[in-house]
Amino acid sequence: MRNYTTETEPAPVVSPWVDELLPGLIEFRRDLHAHPELSFKEFRTTDKLVERLEAAGLTPRRLEGTGLTVDVGEGPIATALRGDIDALPIIEETGLPFASKNHGVTHACGHDVHTTAMLGIALTLQRMHKNNPLGGTVRIIFQPAEETMPGGALSCIEQGVLEGVPRILALHCDPRINAGQIGTRIGAITSASDTIKIELSGRGGHTSRPHLTEDLVFALAQIAVNVPAVLSRRVDVRSGVSVVWGQISAGSAPNAIPGTGYMAGTMRCLDRDAWHSAGELLDDVVRQVAAPYGVDVHLEHTRGVPPVVNSEHETALIEASARAELGENAVVLTPQSMGGEDFAWFLADLPGAMMRLGTHTPGGEEYDLHRGDFIVDERALGYAVRVLTAAALRTIRDLEK
Repeated sequence: MRNYTTETEPAPVVSPWVDELLPGLIEFRRDLHAHPELSFKEFRTTDKLVERLEAAGLTPRRLEGTGLTVDVGEGPIATALRGDIDALPIIEETGLPFASKNHGVTHACGHDVHTTAMLGIALTLQRMHKNNPLGGTVRIIFQPAEETMPGGALSCIEQGVLEGVPRILALHCDPRINAGQIGTRIGAITSASDTIKIELSGRGGHTSRPHLTEDLVFALAQIAVNVPAVLSRRVDVRSGVSVVWGQISAGSAPNAIPGTGYMAGTMRCLDRDAWHSAGELLDDVVRQVAAPYGVDVHLEHTRGVPPVVNSEHETALIEASARAELGENAVVLTPQSMGGEDFAWFLADLPGAMMRLGTHTPGGEEYDLHRGDFIVDERALGYAVRVLTAAALRTIRDLEK
């Protein structure tokens, strides 16, 4: 296996191939941005990708519902690359001339960039292959529904997208990193993430006589405070288990204890093993905390995704490619995110790595993901295509050894 950290052989130069395609890719990305689609509803996006790939002489395979894959090159598969294609149910507030035309839906996580980058990689590799056969195949996966739990990756895997694949690479926009740089780390780069929904019911009544009720509001408060506290004492603190509530609702009058209430949140964890342990404890802890108040508990605990764990070899592969294409200072160490990412399912049985793509304009305003005003520096698109195309070419070169 090649050691990319000590690589001395000349690397393929990708930039001239990408530069020719970049204006068209920016136009394509802006069209996607103007027409975002929610998870498992990415029909127009899928059609547009199929149209562009077929026009380049490729033969994409549609997945069930939405999404697709396409193989570029010939011979054994050297690597797979994955890009997610769905948008978020968020109102866009950017004021861009190509802002979302679908009210309440926007690409606030940069998946339009991910999708277009993968298209650009496919078109670049296809041009190279026509000029000089590649000697290996790169499979590109356009995955639907990353923004759902437990994620569209599972559906893709069930449809055989990983058959014959030895490794897989991916990217994610990161507004904390400057355009022209990428962020990497070996090991876990994201966290596990579950969804928790709790409904309580009991006898309501007057707030002057709480002893004649099951004081449901008080029970909700105890669960909100004590469940995170108990888990922090039952699971290794180094695993970073975090339960945070995003919704709590009950009642309609200040002097009436309601008969029903609802709360919802997420449980996140930095470690895969601890994620399993905390998940097994959660149900019992919730019920034990609620028990003294006599309320009925209906708990819906949706297992989400494990952490994305980058392998050392594939991380070095991405880093070597980034330095060759973007310069020696192109790679920065990125911290582990508490966010969830269903790319983790692809890594359950395969080595691979996800890189953080810098989208911040140096010296410019900072934007965050999952916000209506999220804006990317469009130069990042070309950088993404260059780095991951170069990485794919290195894996093909390894086949020839």
